[in-house]
Amino acid sequence: MSTATAIVLGMATVATADTVTIYSGRGEALVAPLIKQFEAETGITAEVRYGSTSEMATLLQEEGADTPADVFWAQDAGALGALSGQFAVLPDGFSDDVLEIFRDNDNKWVATSGRSRVLVHSTERVAEADLPQSITDLTDEKYKGRVAWAPTNGSFQAFVTAFRVAEGDEAAKAWIDGMIANEAKVYRNNGTQIEAIANGEVDYGLVNNYYLGRYVGANADYPVAQTHFGAGDIGNLLLVAGAGVIEVSDNQENAQKFVEFLLSPTAQQYITVEGNEYPVREGIIPDPTLEPLQTLQEISPKVDINAIGDLDGTLKLLGDAGLL
Repeated sequence: MSTATAIVLGMATVATADTVTIYSGRGEALVAPLIKQFEAETGITAEVRYGSTSEMATLLQEEGADTPADVFWAQDAGALGALSGQFAVLPDGFSDDVLEIFRDNDNKWVATSGRSRVLVHSTERVAEADLPQSITDLTDEKYKGRVAWAPTNGSFQAFVTAFRVAEGDEAAKAWIDGMIANEAKVYRNNGTQIEAIANGEVDYGLVNNYYLGRYVGANADYPVAQTHFGAGDIGNLLLVAGAGVIEVSDNQENAQKFVEFLLSPTAQQYITVEGNEYPVREGIIPDPTLEPLQTLQEISPKVDINAIGDLDGTLKLLGDAGLL
C-alpha cells in the first residue's frame, strides 16, 4: 500500500515511500486541511476515502479482511462500537492524554472530539416558556408538525442507540412512534434542519451542538438558537467522534501515527476552533460559544459511550418505523 512520492513543503522536498489509507466519515471540508497538515508534519501521504460514517462502516464490514483501509475516522461512537471487532488494540498508554469520559474501555479506538445533542429553535416563533424540558415532551400536541429530525443521520442513530441502552427498546420505540404520530418532519441532515427553522418550515430541530455556530458565524442575526433539555435528559447526550486502527492493516505504524496526530494539541485546537466541538484532552483553548465541558457533563445523561455499539438494532427499529 505504499508508493514512492515527493511532498514539497515550502522550499524543501521530502522523499518518502510512506502512505496511510483513511476511511473518513468526517466531512472533507472540515478535515482535509488537518490531514494535509499531518502529511506536511510526517511526510506520510494520506489516501482518503470520504463518505458518511454509516456508509464507511458498512463498507468496512463488507470488505472484512480484504479492506485496504488502515484507519477508520468515524463521526460517532455508535459506529466505532459496532466495528470494534475489526480494530487493533492500541499500545498501552496511547490514550493517557484523553479525558477519562472519552476513553474506550477496550483501548480499541480513541475519541478525537466531543459533541452534544441539542435542541435548536426559532428565535422569532418560540418563547422561552415553549421550550420542552425533555425530548419526550416533543410528542405533545403543542409541538405537532413543528419539529424536524434526521433519522438517516449517524449521530441521530447513535442517540437512538443510547436511548435504547438507557431507557429500553420499548421506550425508544414509543418515542419514535410518538414523534411520527406528531408529524415530525424528516430532513436530510443537521444543517437542513437549521435552515428549515430559519425559513419558517418548522420551529424546532434535533442536531449536534456544532452546526449552528457555522450559520451564526456568517450572520450574527441568524434567527435560530440552541439549548439543552433539563439536566440528565437523554436529549442532552454527550457523543464523540473517534478513530480506530484496522486490525488487518499491514500499515499499523503509520495508522497509529495518524491517530496519535489527531490527539495532538495542534489537531485538537483546530477541531475545537474550526469544528465548534469539544477537545478530548486538557490544555486546549475552549470554544467560547459553547457551554463549558464541565457543565455539559453535569447535564448529560449517564450513558457509557462504550455501550452504544448496537447500530444494527437501531437501524431495524428505524426501518420498521418506516424512517429508513
